[in-house]
Amino acid sequence: MSYASTNTLQSRQTPYCSAIIELLRQHGHATNADLLRWLRKTYPLVSATTVHRATTRLAKRGEIGHAPANNQGAMRYDSLATPHDHFMCQRCSMLHDVDVISEVRSLLAAKITDCAVSGRVVITGACKHCKTETSL
Repeated sequence: MSYASTNTLQSRQTPYCSAIIELLRQHGHATNADLLRWLRKTYPLVSATTVHRATTRLAKRGEIGHAPANNQGAMRYDSLATPHDHFMCQRCSMLHDVDVISEVRSLLAAKITDCAVSGRVVITGACKHCKTETSL
């Protein structure tokens, strides 16, 4: 097999991959179980293995990103492949993209001497819905 045909195989775009990208654009973040549930509305015979392979391939190619796991520990995927920060509700696992300004990262770097600060920040708390439920 030549390099050209190997490269074509690695970048093939199945209908499932296209649908997963579109679902993530609509929802922002999702587990494989979420994606499977949504995909089965259009593709009733799609398997969990197929979804897992597709998300793995898309993440490896940089077409989708990894998001923080939910409260049950399930890995989530992100419609944004570029590194960014998140707010996660500690009760319901709702996830929002947030932008932690560079000054905050600079403050962290100043407080943590002899270390290089990089990576994503996950801020936790209670979302509007859960906050309202607890105050009732």
